[in-house]
Amino acid sequence: MYKKDFEIRWSDVDGNGHMANSAYLNFMSHTRVGFLNEHGFSMKQLIEYGIGPVVFSEKIHYFKESFLGQTLTVTLAVAGLSDDGMFFKFEHNLYNQKGKHVATCDILGAWMNLKTRSLTILPEQLKTLVSQFPKSSNFKVLTKEDTRQSGKRPQNLEL
Repeated sequence: MYKKDFEIRWSDVDGNGHMANSAYLNFMSHTRVGFLNEHGFSMKQLIEYGIGPVVFSEKIHYFKESFLGQTLTVTLAVAGLSDDGMFFKFEHNLYNQKGKHVATCDILGAWMNLKTRSLTILPEQLKTLVSQFPKSSNFKVLTKEDTRQSGKRPQNLEL
C-alpha cells in the first residue's frame, strides 16, 4: 500500500470550518501522481508515450470531519486493472493523525492517447510495469463493462 501525508492548510478548509471536498480530491490526486512516479510512470515518460490518465468517476464516502492544521495520511491501493492495461481502479483511504478512518474513495479511470484524445491500451513496457503494481485484497480484473456500471449516460442540453 502506498502512503502520503498532508497537512490541512487554510486553503483546504471550507465555510463550515472543515476540510472542503475539493481538498480531498486534490490530496488523492497528488497521492496518485506520487504512486505513478514511484512505479515508473513519470510525467516525462508519459509524454514520451503520448498518453495520460483520465478519471471516469470518483466515489467518496466521508466518515469523520477533518480540520485546519491536522495531518491526513492518504493511502492508495490498486483495486482493479484490465488485462490490456487500458482501465484502472484505485482505492484511496484517508486517516487522521490518530489513525481514525475519515474517508474512502474509489477512482475509476483509463489511459488516453493525448493526440487522438481517445482511450488506449498501454505500450508493452508500461503494461509490464502495471502488472507489477501492488494490488489490494479486493483486486479485480476490469473489463469495459465495469466502466459502465453506474448506468450514467450523457444527455445533451437542447439549445
